[in-house]
Amino acid sequence: QVQLVESGGGSVQAGGSLTLSCAASRFDYCIGWFRQAAGKQREWVSSYSTGSTYYADSVKGRFTISKDSAKNTLYLQMNSLKPEDTAMYFCAAGVYWRCPGGESNYVYWGQGTQVTVSS
Repeated sequence: QVQLVESGGGSVQAGGSLTLSCAASRFDYCIGWFRQAAGKQREWVSSYSTGSTYYADSVKGRFTISKDSAKNTLYLQMNSLKPEDTAMYFCAAGVYWRCPGGESNYVYWGQGTQVTVSS
């Protein structure tokens, strides 16, 4: 089992930056970020497995996923934020060798952290 705790959400103006954190109890999983805007389906954002990073086209070049092994924490650095990035962001853990995989690959989920980008 994996415990995941997100933090770092908040409100920011368009063009600004935020860094989300996901504290994980273990990292022998594929760890990913998803987001869900109000009234919309949850969508995959980015994933990390040892030595590999993956990004959705909508965030490529703006978001960076990274890991601090000493802190057992995964980060999502979000730059050039747009109003359409507004959503609840979730950290999730999935089967390592299927990374990034689809949403069904992710078994454990955090509670989420809200990101709001104003124009």
